[in-house]
Amino acid sequence: MTGALLALALLANGIAAGVMLGNAIGLAAFALQLPYAGYVNLIKFLWPRYDPFLPIANALAFGLDVALAVTGAGGRTDVAALFWLGAAFLAVLMTISLAKNVPINKYVTALDPASQPHDWADRDPRVRWKTWNTARVLLSLAALVANLVAAAILL
Repeated sequence: MTGALLALALLANGIAAGVMLGNAIGLAAFALQLPYAGYVNLIKFLWPRYDPFLPIANALAFGLDVALAVTGAGGRTDVAALFWLGAAFLAVLMTISLAKNVPINKYVTALDPASQPHDWADRDPRVRWKTWNTARVLLSLAALVANLVAAAILL
């Protein structure tokens, strides 16, 4: 049972971390270069594709880390601590998502790409979004490292 939970945790965490890293080094960088209308259209296109996938993958990885820490660490406190650490990283990631990135995405998707706000230069959220997204990517990768180290110890 532990092996199956571990494989699923690594899969969910690995896919989420990879998608988030790809977004950070590609799409997020591209979004910074786009004019207003292109940026708004990009977010309106991407957001329904990334959400709900990434929240589900991160929540699944979090839940599996907790389950592994509680039941599947083979009685090893060092391994359990690594799963708790991975879960903690993912909990912070999900908190940042809900408190910072999701409100920005909601704001942008409510905008009309054909009608740029007169104060857009002051309200443009791209740099803030990128900063919070970078933190989420680093947390996702840190959780993945914790899970991989735990897996290596168990193997």
